[in-house]
Amino acid sequence: MSRLAYVNGAYVPLARAAISIQDRGFQFADSIYEVWAVRDGRLYDAVEHLARFKRRSKSCASRRQ
Repeated sequence: MSRLAYVNGAYVPLARAAISIQDRGFQFADSIYEVWAVRDGRLYDAVEHLARFKRRSKSCASRRQ
């Protein structure tokens, strides 16, 4: 089985996976990183995580304009 990468909304063979040198995330390391704890099969503090994710995604989106 060949290895795949998810790039810009599509799965592509790993050997063909690439991003543009002009990609803002590549140039400026814009990203959102969240780690969610799972306890007894349920997300812990889901409301707080989603609120933080929403704030951060708006922040990243405003920098892209």
